[in-house]
Amino acid sequence: MPRLALSLDFFSQIAKLQGSVRQGVQAAWAKFDRLTLDELFKDPGLKLESLKNARDPRIRTIRIDRGIRGVVLAPDSGDTFVLLRVLPHDKAIDWAVKRKATVNAVTGAVELRDITTLEALTPAYETLAPAPEQRLFAQHSDSDLNALGIDTTTLRQARVLSDAEQLEVFAPSFPEDQREVLEYLAMGFTVEDVWRDVVAPRLSAAATPARPVDTDDFDTAIRRTGTRVALVTGPEELRDILEQPFAAWRIFLHPAQRKVAYRPSYSGPAQVTGGPGTGKTVVALHRVRHLLGGLREGDRILLTTFTNALVGSLRSGIEALVDDPSLRERVDIMTVDAFARKVVDQAPDVTPRSLLTYNQQAANRWNAAAEAVGLPGAGAFLAQEYKHVVLAQDLTSLREYEAAPRPGRGSRVTPGIKPLVWQAVEHFTAGLKRDGVVTYLQLAAEAARRLDGTEQQLDGTGQQLDGTGQRLDGAERRPYRHIVVDEAQDLHPAQWRLLRAAVPEGPDDLFIAGDPHQRIYDSKVSLKALGIKVSGRSTKMRRNYRSTQQILRWSAALLAGRPIAELEDENRTDSLLGYRSALHGHRPHVYAAADERDEFEAAVAQIQSWTALGVLPEEIGISTRFHKTCEALIEHLTAAGIASVPLTSKATRPKPGVRVGTMHAFKGLEFRCVAVLGVHDEALPLDSAITPAAMDSVQHAADLLAERCLLFVACTRARDGLHVSWHGRPSPFLTDAGVGVE
Repeated sequence: MPRLALSLDFFSQIAKLQGSVRQGVQAAWAKFDRLTLDELFKDPGLKLESLKNARDPRIRTIRIDRGIRGVVLAPDSGDTFVLLRVLPHDKAIDWAVKRKATVNAVTGAVELRDITTLEALTPAYETLAPAPEQRLFAQHSDSDLNALGIDTTTLRQARVLSDAEQLEVFAPSFPEDQREVLEYLAMGFTVEDVWRDVVAPRLSAAATPARPVDTDDFDTAIRRTGTRVALVTGPEELRDILEQPFAAWRIFLHPAQRKVAYRPSYSGPAQVTGGPGTGKTVVALHRVRHLLGGLREGDRILLTTFTNALVGSLRSGIEALVDDPSLRERVDIMTVDAFARKVVDQAPDVTPRSLLTYNQQAANRWNAAAEAVGLPGAGAFLAQEYKHVVLAQDLTSLREYEAAPRPGRGSRVTPGIKPLVWQAVEHFTAGLKRDGVVTYLQLAAEAARRLDGTEQQLDGTGQQLDGTGQRLDGAERRPYRHIVVDEAQDLHPAQWRLLRAAVPEGPDDLFIAGDPHQRIYDSKVSLKALGIKVSGRSTKMRRNYRSTQQILRWSAALLAGRPIAELEDENRTDSLLGYRSALHGHRPHVYAAADERDEFEAAVAQIQSWTALGVLPEEIGISTRFHKTCEALIEHLTAAGIASVPLTSKATRPKPGVRVGTMHAFKGLEFRCVAVLGVHDEALPLDSAITPAAMDSVQHAADLLAERCLLFVACTRARDGLHVSWHGRPSPFLTDAGVGVE
């Protein structure tokens, strides 16, 4: 029976479709599900029409709604059609007649190219091109390019290009798989690199046979194009896709992602890193789904992250991926802090304590500790020393502190001062204990010791006992079979020790997803130093699936030239080399406002412009540095008739309205369109968040980088549209990056 599959291009435009158009898509899909091939071609309502002057007779149109046509790929053989786009009648015809579908001779996947535009561009650029040996792909032979899937037509067009900027002009019109190969090569990757990172994963995911691909067999090719074509199984699935289009956009796995997520097993901890939008969270969710299939009786999985807002997103993702409620019940989804609290609270010998959550309260206590031991004015230094040295290495005595290294600390502590520092630490911790208060990191450290057995009731032989006096073996102390960690870059060493203690060492124990470029909470960590060795089990993703190339390039400029420490080993640096997007759109819009009211008015106008294009209010995020700015903005939006929802841990995603929150609250989330407000020199960098260089030059540099990363994170939440504004003087991060600021 015929069926109508959906392309990724169609998914990207679902949110812009009117309700009647979505109903038309459902009606068209139902006809493909119900009618024979002969009946489809004869159906007067569907009007599966060939097009005059079409560059490819397989590209046809169907009627969706009054004045609206769908563009479909109708293969010569087989019965699977692909809905490519839905557009107003004339635009649909214009788009369709320029396209040509082919089958990649290496990957076996269906590709689509704008053949008309490519043929128009090629002669013009040929006349401007330098000598052949000076062109972009001169160092790569025809045979090497053919082996990577570059066909004769694309090869001829690629050979006229002089530089990467010209490739960007051609890229939107090139076939998808071939475009990615050319983008990798243009960034300096070798032919071997491209085969390993781009081509081989596609072959593996699509199960492409070793024998030559039949480039005329479109039916088989469509089934091999699972990263760009969704085969909808029933009307209920289609209805869900059309009703929740933004969530549906994220269900596709690139072959490189699928290879990581569904690898049968890793021999130990595994890591996936990559810039914003590379799909790390999606891979983590799919990894949970895979691990659920191999659980034994009583086994559980912990899916954990850094903030409460992200917990809700992860929970929704698991609900979308795992249909069986009994399997979902075996996954605990919570922050690392919540897990630490759970471990400690379950112990029978614990006195209830409240959490010290306000930075100013902690600062006051450290200032008092400094005064008490004769180190006036050293409160900020002591707080950092406690976090980055004492808690990071779980030091419990002066002797341990005196012998401990101090990596990442730029301030020297003489042997004569160390006893005073330790006295201040004891003063601080004793005060917390007296007042029945504990910090999050203290809680993590205590929970780790309890799971490790170093802070539990022991019998005479040193064997750990549970609360009833029964012996526990090592496995029983560790509540999980697998732990999957999202947003790993911001976890502190104490939190990592907790996670390490919560799962027995062995195959598939820890699966870690993170991006050091999004480290905004100043947690210095080296997985290698903590005994979490991911060498040989680490994958780096470079393809952005969220943001347009224009947003990506603009945002990446904020971090250009800044060394970023790796998660695995802080002595090595990471970079955004090779980080790119296949999506294209408009450049981010920057606006210098006269004052805050003018800035708010500009945001209102931008929101109205986006919603006029079909963007739903809940697909728009507005980010600022300060809570008070969020509150003032919500009040202004309400007066302008725009519904808004504060982005807090208690806000529910389905509630209609523009999402408004701080830059920190936006971490890990994504929206179709984002406005980042208040990017002025008094907010970024924020003086109170920066350690004075005179106190610690290393920490000063780290704080500045964290502030820069915060702006980078806020801007990369956007998929289709980005608006950045300020009043007063712009942030130096903007002027340094040269991103359209005078």
